[in-house]
Amino acid sequence: MSSPSLAECKLIRPAVPYDGKQGFSYLEGISAGTAGSKGIAMMLLTVPPGGRAKAHMHESHETAIFVLSGEVETFYGHNLEHRIITKAGDMFYIPPGMPHLPVNRSKTESCSAVIARTDPNEQESVVLLPDLETLAD
Repeated sequence: MSSPSLAECKLIRPAVPYDGKQGFSYLEGISAGTAGSKGIAMMLLTVPPGGRAKAHMHESHETAIFVLSGEVETFYGHNLEHRIITKAGDMFYIPPGMPHLPVNRSKTESCSAVIARTDPNEQESVVLLPDLETLAD
């Protein structure tokens, strides 16, 4: 009886940014495309001063965020009626299907975060919600 083959470990050195549907540029990390992952994606996001995403949700996928530097205000809820400010050292969880919209209110400081999502294809589950755009003004 032969044993099943094991997947290979992969080292990823993020170098090439890509533009996400949400309106931000990400440094590609772990994904189905880069590492053959089956259930997770991880990337680095730097939100520039004054940066703002498009209102969106990740259908059927969880998101975990660890803020490395700076801070971001995130509006969330079915009508973006809630808000939270995450700062360096904070961890933030977004459940599947939760509308949200992050904004960097700083005029001088970027915010960097490591993001992990249960979508190995990363952008596949992004659903833009243009009807919510003005609710976070």
